[in-house]
Amino acid sequence: MKARSISLISFFAIMLMARASFAAEIITFEDFKQELVMKEHLVKVADNAIFLFDASSSMNQPYKNTGQSRYDVAVGEFKKRNAYMPDLGHNFGLYLYTPWKPIYPMQPYQRQKFAAALDSLPPRGGGQTLLSVGLKNIDPVLAKLSGDTVVYVFTDGTYTKTEQTESKSGWIPAHKTAKALADKYDVCFYVISTASKKKNRKIIKNIAKVNACSRVIPFDAFIDRPEFNSGALFTVRSSMNLVTTSDMKVVGLKADNIQFEFDQAELQQQGVRELDEVGQFLRQNYSAYIVLDAFTDNRGSKEYNQLLSRRRAQNVADYLKKSHRVNPNRVVMQWYGDADPIASNDTEEGRAENRRVEMAIGGVQ
Repeated sequence: MKARSISLISFFAIMLMARASFAAEIITFEDFKQELVMKEHLVKVADNAIFLFDASSSMNQPYKNTGQSRYDVAVGEFKKRNAYMPDLGHNFGLYLYTPWKPIYPMQPYQRQKFAAALDSLPPRGGGQTLLSVGLKNIDPVLAKLSGDTVVYVFTDGTYTKTEQTESKSGWIPAHKTAKALADKYDVCFYVISTASKKKNRKIIKNIAKVNACSRVIPFDAFIDRPEFNSGALFTVRSSMNLVTTSDMKVVGLKADNIQFEFDQAELQQQGVRELDEVGQFLRQNYSAYIVLDAFTDNRGSKEYNQLLSRRRAQNVADYLKKSHRVNPNRVVMQWYGDADPIASNDTEEGRAENRRVEMAIGGVQ
């Protein structure tokens, strides 16, 4: 039997969002007279996480109508996520680049020690934004690591102008520094963006273009959709246990994986039918959002498979947006290439199962 998943409303369950894998069918307690409870099985998909945190004065700008600054909200989210981060043997490093300062030098992750490091962050932002300097300074850190590494860059896209003037300062633009690191090491950049100006968004997009696994995550999406954080470090397989209850409530949606032909990202007819049912559910449940996890089989290079799985996730997302008017803010995309196979890659049947986009529904109320 394939792994099964369902969304729950608690923050912890959403943090550990699992993936769905049956034919689309609304699940209600009227049908089951029972509550569906998840047992999480966590699968680590990266070994190391480096957090480059922007503590410059520009981060002191107010964030929406929260009464807090961008800096305050970012630090608060850091602390909240740390409280629920499972210990899977990751290595963590937390560094300020405004100016450069190790807060939690690269080492095995320990929740209490990391929490103490977060408590030692400055009370507010201050100083210049030396993003290129920060990226350059993680080079020796990366050189000592093995395995897959995710570099989270928290930034509003502002920068110290001397960084962009290579002939005067010796520093190269941030995206070129990031590109050199991506070429040299096995690293993906997750750029958490609070940029509001076009020129700053362009700087951030250029960093995210350095390889297939890097991406930009708007700060609002990072706050509202915890999967953007956890999905880079681990995925979740789950099974369901049943607990008796007398309430009736729609709690989720069963959905088959969307399958693909070899080396293709185009949707097949069966996948379209599945997505039509999912799209209808999302239209009827305005609070819900969907998480898409895309994969390939193991044929092809790592970089190519990252690109292919990204195209598959994008095509599924585009179909939901265009055919069912699902707001892009309700779609979380993750892509993993040939990581986390659900069947053997030694047979054609197994490879066919691995060429998939898995779906999970969150936020059902």
